[in-house]
Amino acid sequence: MKYSTLLVVGLLLALVLGGEAKSKSKTKSKSKKNKQKEAILPLAESCKPENCKLPDCRCSDAVLPRSKFQGKENEIPQFVTITFDDAVNAVNYAQYELLFEGLTNPDGCDAAGTFFLSHEYTDYVRVNALYRAGHEIALHSVTHGDGTDYWRSADVATVEREFGAQLKMLETFAKVDPKRVQGMRLPFLQISGNNTFEAARRLGLSYDSSWPTQQFKDPAMWPYTLDFKSKQDCQIGPCPEASIPGLWVNPMVTWTDTEGYSCSMIDACVYPPEDDVDELFDWMLENFNRHYQGSRAPFGMYLHAAWFSRGRSYFGAFKKFINHLNTYSDVYFTGISRMLEYVKRPVLGAPFKDCPELPEAECRAVQCRVQKMSTGEERYMTVCDKCPAVYPWLDNPLGQQL
Repeated sequence: MKYSTLLVVGLLLALVLGGEAKSKSKTKSKSKKNKQKEAILPLAESCKPENCKLPDCRCSDAVLPRSKFQGKENEIPQFVTITFDDAVNAVNYAQYELLFEGLTNPDGCDAAGTFFLSHEYTDYVRVNALYRAGHEIALHSVTHGDGTDYWRSADVATVEREFGAQLKMLETFAKVDPKRVQGMRLPFLQISGNNTFEAARRLGLSYDSSWPTQQFKDPAMWPYTLDFKSKQDCQIGPCPEASIPGLWVNPMVTWTDTEGYSCSMIDACVYPPEDDVDELFDWMLENFNRHYQGSRAPFGMYLHAAWFSRGRSYFGAFKKFINHLNTYSDVYFTGISRMLEYVKRPVLGAPFKDCPELPEAECRAVQCRVQKMSTGEERYMTVCDKCPAVYPWLDNPLGQQL
């Protein structure tokens, strides 16, 4: 089964945008100082509930938010986290608008999703629009790497560099407050053991959502912190073994396709239903009910927008499904960070007292034509307020003339 999962995840390579690779010499270059810092991370010990308490710590095998909820599962709000990976552009932005149009949560707050952005080909003005509409903006790296080997061997400094540079880009070109950026996802879902999560902690992020689980999907796994040893199955190693206090893991609970195989993302399912709205709808509902009728763990709908073009009924079925869930009195569409606010302080019934405040981030759209210095090619960008001098990249995230 592990092999089948790896095979499925490998199919994502055809969907995601390829990035510029760092040179091998840069990938291999690690300072002794960084090596020492990575080496001294303490090994995680087994989690005991009495030593790991909310809101700051949660064991990986905790099924319900609190023991007193036992027998009251149907009063736990069901969160649905819709996430999209990679660049935001004119085409998929229009799809996002249609998907979320008219969706309102039971508490009267607008529905929202999470967008794990990669830099290349991203329209930062449309990122600004998503951000101002209340969607969560998260990180997916600058370069997107050069396949899984790049990320599997990435040290802390490499991960920090990729995602730290992206924070600066989002702030400058999309007017996104970096303090509101809480999460990251590794390209190809390829983590690098402790390094990935230690880099996230150093960047001030609160969670990572790159780690699939097929073992813990029935009952579905809840988010947890890395204070103590994780019991999550390691589908795409290396997985973390160190104690990294306070950093949350949002496990990517796998779906099941029509042949019974696990798939970490919707568009990674090898055997989806027939290209028919009702067939696709029923399949989505079956996967949802495993959460809703079970542990009420957050239900993740993870995909790339390119999936919608793979069948004439895919977009319609997706829209029909989320519209159907929007009729439930206890289903909430939120970004991952908003959902984690609930997990830290769980209650029965309505999960929040107030709606989140929408950010103020005025953006004057400008069209830019700049040169990508590493290749010499011309690139076009749409950004807020002011064009960079050259195409922004890993070692020059603001696109300054050096």
